Amino acid sequence: MRLVSLSSGTGWHVGDLARAAGLLGHKLFACSWRNLVGRVGLAPAISVDGCILDATQPTVVLLRTMPPGSLEQIVFRMDLMQRLESSGVHVVNPPRAIEVAVDKYLALARLEAAAVLVPETVVCQKLSDAREAFHQLGGDVVIKPIFGSEGFGLTRVSDADTADRIFAALERIQSVIYLQRFVPHGGEDLRLFVLGNRVIAAMRRRAADWRTNVARGASGEPFVADSTLSELAVRAAGSCEALVAGVDVAIDPKRGPLVLEVNAVPGWRELSRVTGRDIAVEVLRFALAGAVKVS
Repeated sequence: MRLVSLSSGTGWHVGDLARAAGLLGHKLFACSWRNLVGRVGLAPAISVDGCILDATQPTVVLLRTMPPGSLEQIVFRMDLMQRLESSGVHVVNPPRAIEVAVDKYLALARLEAAAVLVPETVVCQKLSDAREAFHQLGGDVVIKPIFGSEGFGLTRVSDADTADRIFAALERIQSVIYLQRFVPHGGEDLRLFVLGNRVIAAMRRRAADWRTNVARGASGEPFVADSTLSELAVRAAGSCEALVAGVDVAIDPKRGPLVLEVNAVPGWRELSRVTGRDIAVEVLRFALAGAVKVS
């Protein structure tokens, strides 16, 4: 079985997947999203960094972090992944899961439709609507980019004048204004790692402030998820069509567990460290088993 990773570079996670592939008797081909080439009426239909991607050789394509690009580039890359999937190549996560999870509004709408509790959120385009939403959400909100990850670009605002200035600036640059009620979680939340229909590992994330992303300095500690939280995480991942997912849960004092986000390109460096689980090996075993079913 050939393993191909698509990423923005050869970072820690790609290296860990290569290590895990070797342990399982396979080789990982680390390729770049930027080097994808698609052809119509010519062969091969899709290639990257010298690798021909088609169903003639059993292949698993692992989607990792995508580099920045224009709208055309992003759409083209996802078109190629959908074409690969349609041709019989096993793609993890499925391209539709990437598209859903990266769009915070669409992901939250999917979660709500699956009866998963989420923080109250308003997404709008005009200053007047954002101003009304600020008060409707209790005057303490987190403003987020609709596309974003690792906690970057998040701003907590509890002052109406400051909020107005931010909303006006976002309106001027024709940005979507995404406001979410701040969930008072005491500087900690939970990350549950989902593979298929089960949670394989979990940790509690603690931070000095309200942003609990490990990329922003939070640290993890082992956490054992009970059946209720595990079922919640699996349902959340499924609502976004993600086979592999990092599900972030905050415990709201009034409403209980709320799903903050479903990450379809989840990291596991801190999770592996605090739990002792070889997440990379488990991800590859899961992906390989799925490829056998597809073939």
